[in-house]
This record gives sequence, structure tokens and C-alpha cells, in this order.
Amino acid sequence: MTPAELAEVVLAAAHAVFDERGLDRAALPAQTTVERPRNPDHGDYASTLALQLSKKVGVPPRELATALADELAKAPGVKSVEIAGPGFLNVRLDAAAAGQLAKLIVEAGPAYGSSDTLAGQRINLEFVSANPTGPVHIGGVRWAAVGDALSRLLRATGAEVGTEYYFNDAGSQIDRFARSLLAAAQGQPAPEDGYGGAYIAEIAAEVVRRRPDVLDLTPDAAEEVFRTEGVQLMFAEIKSSLRDFGVEFDTYFNEKDLHDQGALDAALARLREQGHVFESEGATWLRTTEFGDDKDRVLRKSNGEWTYFAADCAYYLNKRERGFDRVVIMLGADHHGYIGRMKAMSACFGDDPARNLEILIGQLVNLVRDGAPVRMSKRAGTVVTLEDLVDAIGVDAARYALARYSADSPIDIDVELWTRAKNDNPVYYVQYVAARTAGVARNAAEIGLTRGDAAAFQPELLGHDKENELLKALAEFPAVVATAAELREPHRVARYLEESVAQAYHRFYDNCRIAPQGDEKITDTHRARLWLNDATRVVIANGLRLLGVSAPERM
Repeated sequence: MTPAELAEVVLAAAHAVFDERGLDRAALPAQTTVERPRNPDHGDYASTLALQLSKKVGVPPRELATALADELAKAPGVKSVEIAGPGFLNVRLDAAAAGQLAKLIVEAGPAYGSSDTLAGQRINLEFVSANPTGPVHIGGVRWAAVGDALSRLLRATGAEVGTEYYFNDAGSQIDRFARSLLAAAQGQPAPEDGYGGAYIAEIAAEVVRRRPDVLDLTPDAAEEVFRTEGVQLMFAEIKSSLRDFGVEFDTYFNEKDLHDQGALDAALARLREQGHVFESEGATWLRTTEFGDDKDRVLRKSNGEWTYFAADCAYYLNKRERGFDRVVIMLGADHHGYIGRMKAMSACFGDDPARNLEILIGQLVNLVRDGAPVRMSKRAGTVVTLEDLVDAIGVDAARYALARYSADSPIDIDVELWTRAKNDNPVYYVQYVAARTAGVARNAAEIGLTRGDAAAFQPELLGHDKENELLKALAEFPAVVATAAELREPHRVARYLEESVAQAYHRFYDNCRIAPQGDEKITDTHRARLWLNDATRVVIANGLRLLGVSAPERM
């Protein structure tokens, strides 16, 4: 029996009690939940339904809890119900009801943990969006890991998700990039406001190889060639690096397209219609202070140039016009000030910022070696890049390490910790369970031990305390996935795999022999435990897949 199934049983008991006592069914919720007690001695699951309903129906909570307990105890699969405190219901399942979950998980396979919690939501999820003026730095890598994991979680809970990379190929930073490439090709030092690093020389050399005549052109014409070719080369490298990291986007959106297609003019016209645009000092402004911004924002300067904020407005409108009802944008800690202006901008379009726009802020990441932060890349020259991180600890460890912590907390990634094959390395600890469950299944097959026909599975044989503990941990997975998606917190999945599933499996493995020893015959208990072993592998594999991490069969 899953927690969701037990919650339905609890609610059915409440319906029966209300009917028996003539209480108003309108007071009953459409659904309820059960939770695991912190102290396992208190039972398998706990319900607070009696406390929630007591005031509504005018019945003392313990009296209502007693009636619910009596009715609930009649339900198949419920071993006992105890009342604690002011009216908590502590429920224990019989072994057969608890053990049935192992078969359910194995038969569900990759689908176990998925739900329709967010069904009907169309979400545009933008993350990374690094400027094409250099390799993806470690801050952007954090969003690559967290954003990709979040997209997987949202899809697993029924949302329709479009992942997006906003490609800044317009503006002053691109001009500086082009001038830096031209200077490198001419053997000159980078401009004072330009970009350095070996990658600039590499890209400049490739542009010259493609266009041998480029240095014979006028300075303006040469700069334009380096701008066009250089951005194309840099972005191709960024996409390749992200692909190697396991991250690909549904849409790569060019800022330049907004300008070329008149999207900024269209956005300005829409904002004028809404009555929030005004002119002052020769410039065109958006009155964002009406919606809580600390100051009004310029859309078009007095010289006729568009501002970056104007492009932000046009891009937001573009996403909404593509049918996304929720726009989620992931930004680094240095963009915290964007929240107020972006929320106000959404309101200026007539949207509800609380429903239509969500901005997530991620904190800094340091790569640490020998106790000291690694400050720069050999190739990029100024920052630690995606390639540096992957070279140091590998893709799986990097993705797991970055997704394991709440995005709003700074983290240090210790190279020594994340590369050693010991249990204090979190990704090794979880992947080892994946490998061990696969190994158990292989070894069982070699001696002729199989799960057998599903109809012959005897869940009541999974009655050991450590079996029950593992079953309860596995039962939590769908709720963990739903909560992680709803709160935009992939780290909940990682911590669950470590602290609930992996720990419970190791205790089960140490206390409950799965395969017979020596001349011992294969029994139905061995088969039942193999079901539980394989169910654990399903949950570990499904959880790691949501984080974009592999579940190895051997280590």
C-alpha cells in the first residue's frame, strides 16, 4: 500500500464516520495526506485528519480520532491504529499491505514516481543563458545542472515544459568580444575593456582560417566579420560543452531576432496600450514604480537606442505569446536586483506576476582543491569553466554536486571529496546502491534465483523491521518528486536518495540475506527480497535520472 492509497483509505473511513454520526460531509476535504512519523515506534504513517476536522464539525479531536481509528482498523491491510496526543492517528500496516509496494514499483519501472500534480501547466524554463563571449563559467554550470534537473522534475509531474537558452548576440559585450578577436588576430593585446584568455586567440585563429582575407579588410568590416564568425564559433562551443554535460535545450533564442523582427516596437506598443509608458528628457520610460519597482525604467534612450530592459520586455512578451502561462527564469546572485523590475514589467503587461513570472536566484560556486579555491581556468584565464569542473571530478559528480544543495546557498565543491570512491562522497554512496542492487540481481540469476511470477509474489514475507523501513523509504519517492517540482528544489531528490533510500537499503542488505548460502534451498522469502532489491534499483535509477546522473550496474 502506498501513502497515497493509505490516504484514500483514511478519507474513506472519515466518510463512513460522518455518515454514521450524521455529520456534514461538506466539511470533508477532497483529499488528505499521511506522513511518516519521525519516530518509527509511533507507527508506519500518521494522519492529522481528526485535528483538522474537529472544529469544523464541533466534535472533540480525540473523540473524532477514536471513531476514525475504529473505522480505519477495519480496512484491509491496516494492522493497527493508535491515537496519540490531542488526536493524531498512528497507523501500522500489515506486512502484506506494506510489501505489496515492491511489486508495484518493479512493474511501474521508469514511471514510478511520476504524477499529474502539475498537469495543465505550460512552463517556459530559461537557464544558463551565458553570453557568447567566453566558455560557460562555474556559476552557469550550476544552473545547467539545477535547471536541467528541474525540467525533468516538472515533466515528471505532468507539466508541459519548454527549456530555453537566451542567446545574447546583440549589445556592447558582443562589440568588445569582436574587438578582442580582431586584436588577437593582429597580434595586439586585448582592448582595455576586452576579453582575455587563450580561447580568444583560438577563436581568432579559426576565423582567420575561415576568412583568410579578413585582415585585409577595413577595421570596421574586419570587426564585423569577427563579430559574426566569432559569436557563431563561441556559441557552437558552448552548445557542445553543455551537450557533453547532458544538457540540451528545446529552444536557443537569439536576442538579435527580437531586434530584427520588430519585437521591441511591438512590446512598446503593448505597454503603451496598457497606459504605463511615458516620455521624459527625450527618452521613453516604463512606469514600473506603479507595481513596486524602486524606480521607473528607460525603454529607449534619448539617442534612440533601445535598453537591455526593453529587450527583456520583448522577450517576456514573446514567451507569453508562444502560449506559456508561466515564465521561469534562473539568474545568478548578481542579478538579484532584476526581480523587482521584472515582476513590475509583467504587471505592466497586465499579467499577474505571482502566477505568470517566477525568478530563481542561485548563489556562488567555488571549486576547491587542497583546501583553497581554484580561481581561474588555464584556457579562459579569468574564471573556472564547465570543462574545468568536468575535468576535475567528472560529469556525474559535477551534476550531482551542483544539484545536491539548495540553489540559494553558496557551495564549495571539494575536488578530493567528489573524486574518491568512499561513502563520504555523496554521489559514490548513491551510485554504489545502484551498482549493488544490479550486482545482487546478477548473482541471484547465476544461482537460479529469480523473482518468479508476479502472481506468486508473497508480500507478507517482507516482515522484517529493515524490510519495512526500506519499503517506507521507497514509498516516499512520488511525494518527494512532487514536492521537489512544486518548490523548484531538485536537491530534495538527492538528499532523499542519500538519507532515506541508500541508508535503508544498506541496513536491509546487512540484516536480510537475499540469496541462499551454501546448500540452502531457494525459498519464497528469497524471492520476495529480490523483489524488494529490484524495487530499490528502480527508485535509485529513477531518482538519479531526474538529476541527470547515471545509475551504474558496476563500480
